[in-house]
Parts: sequence; structure tokens; C-alpha cells
Amino acid sequence: MQQSQLEKVKNGKGFIAALDQSGGSTPKALALYGVSEDAFSNEDEMFDLVHAMRTRIITSPAFDSDKILGAILFEQTMDREIEGMYTGDYLAEKKGIAPFLKVDKGLADESSGVQLMKPINDLDETLKRANERHIFGTKMRSVIKKANPEGIKAVVDQQFEIGKKIIAAGLMPIIEPEVDINSPEKEKCEALLKTEILSQLDNLGENEDVMLKLTIPKVTNLYKELIDHPKVVRVVALSGGYSTDVANEKLKANDGLIASFSRALSQDLNVKQTDEEFNAALEKAVESIYEASV
Repeated sequence: MQQSQLEKVKNGKGFIAALDQSGGSTPKALALYGVSEDAFSNEDEMFDLVHAMRTRIITSPAFDSDKILGAILFEQTMDREIEGMYTGDYLAEKKGIAPFLKVDKGLADESSGVQLMKPINDLDETLKRANERHIFGTKMRSVIKKANPEGIKAVVDQQFEIGKKIIAAGLMPIIEPEVDINSPEKEKCEALLKTEILSQLDNLGENEDVMLKLTIPKVTNLYKELIDHPKVVRVVALSGGYSTDVANEKLKANDGLIASFSRALSQDLNVKQTDEEFNAALEKAVESIYEASV
């Protein structure tokens, strides 16, 4: 793991950009960008279009290390190039931004009020490739919908079990047990989640540090104890379906919590914008998310 990137991610001012829409969410991301489904006839064409979108974002002058600490990539993006360099190398060397990789394979069906991650059968191979591509860390997502103690414990246990394998491979895991923003039991879910995470953190070994990616809590500063925990490098927040303005307002109220927004970062970008319009829209989003994070 690169010490300079660790230092930046741990102590830098800014936020983590999430550019990791995968197969299932890509058509939605493209539609939001103004590319309808009739613009592609197969998966390869779809991924070409989304890589063009991500390339436009990453190469924009608005996307820079003064305000962005890291960027989370989809596996295909890691294996593709930007201006003749692998995406991770381009981010690290040209932009000074730490590259992360989404490693989960999506969500299993709901059970006990939660959705665990599907098995990651090729994890060792993926982590090996991530190291070859100079990736700094990883991200994996589960979802909590109900305040079921057994379900929430299962989510956190699974996240930390895989997280330890990621640490052993020399990468920084972002543990992401998302609480559904529409859950009628959101506050209860978050209290249970915090307890389970603290229990896992207290049992980590000497060189086992993690990052956390959590839904912005209903109770302000609920996660301050996690943010201050010696085993936690950084706690970042997902926008979870909130609009940029709402997500930013909620984020500002929580000390030490920084953004890792996806939709909120790109919601005002459009394929038909001129470069000038595109860069201005991206700069506005980056600026607002940065301000909310610091």
C-alpha cells in the first residue's frame, strides 16, 4: 500500500468520488447522463459508453486532488485505459487521486431484513489484479432494511471477514453496510449497526485498519465514535438516493464524516453538454460536496 496515498486518504481535505456503477446500475447511470438504451445494442457497447462518460469526468480539470482524495472504480474500468494508461495509474500519477476498486458481485436476496453480498468466488484473483494495476483499496456493499439484530450481525460479520482478506492482500478495504434511507426503522438499524461495527473494530489485529462507508445517520454525530476509532482510517458517507443538496445538508451536520457520493456527483452532467458546460457543472458539484465534507 502506498504510504503517500494512505496519508492523503487519512488526513487530507476532500471526499471520495464513487464512479463504480456496475452492470445492473449502468443503464440507469447512462440514462441520467442523457444516453438512452437505444444508443447501445449489447453489453460491450454499453460499457464503452460508460467508460467514455467516466473518462470525461476523470480527465476534466474539475476532477482534481485539491478536493478529491480517492475514486472508486468498477472492475471493467480498472482494466481499461485513459490516455494510454490504466485508469488506476492515470488517477494516481496524473491526478494524485487514490484509486479504489468495487469488488463485490452484487446483493443476495433479502433475508432477515438484510441483503448480504453474493459470494465473491474470484476474490484472490481480483485482489492480485488490483495490486498489478496499482489500486490502493477496495469497496464492497451490503444493504440493511430492517432492525433485525441477527441480520445486521450477519452483514457486519461478512464484511469484516472479507475485509481481513483484503488487508492481507495489502489493500485498504472500505466496509459498506448501507442502511436503506427509506427504512421505517432507519434509526434502530443504525444503532444496532454501530454496536456490531465497534465489536469488530475492537477485535482487529495490530496492522488491520479499515475504512467505513455508511448511510448518513438519522441521529447527528451517531458515528463520531467510529470516526475517532484508532482502527478506522476514514468514515465516508454514501448519498443513498438523496439529491446533492439534501445529502450535502445532512453531511454538514456530522463532524468528521466526508462524502463518497455517486449520483450526487454526476446528476447534473449530460452527454450533450459542451466541454465548457460539462466542466462547469462538474466543478459546481465537486465544490458543493467538498464544502459539505470539510
